[in-house]
Amino acid sequence: MTFKEQVNELLEAALDSRPDLFLIDFKVSVDNHISILLDGDQGVNLQSCVEISRQVEHNLDREIHDFSLEVASAGVGSPLQKTRQYSKNLGRKLRVERDAAPTLEGILTDANEDGFTLEWKQREPKPVGKGKVTVTKKETLSYQEITSAKVLVK
Repeated sequence: MTFKEQVNELLEAALDSRPDLFLIDFKVSVDNHISILLDGDQGVNLQSCVEISRQVEHNLDREIHDFSLEVASAGVGSPLQKTRQYSKNLGRKLRVERDAAPTLEGILTDANEDGFTLEWKQREPKPVGKGKVTVTKKETLSYQEITSAKVLVK
């Protein structure tokens, strides 16, 4: 079993004991630097990172492998990568960038395995007469058509 496989098994066991947390990214570099990025249904606090770090580190032998370990939470400004992150951010404002279409900003109103729905208000010309009227727009997007989605913090 490789070092990365061993770390991955320990990480999976640690996350099984904390079903409120989920893995965003996991890397082991050639010089055995372990980098783990987590998120959680109610966010990730420092204590959660410490718990996962200890469960991984205490089951690795430093006599056999020289390694460094970093466990961090996905920051508020980092792009959403997993569908579970969309569900946890319902009701929050997102900026969504797409390949061949304009960037959208709106409130995340729905998210499932296939995609998510954004809702926003926009000023448009009145159908009859002069002036503008505010209308509510809604668009459902698939995860494959976006390049980046970030939560906007007020």
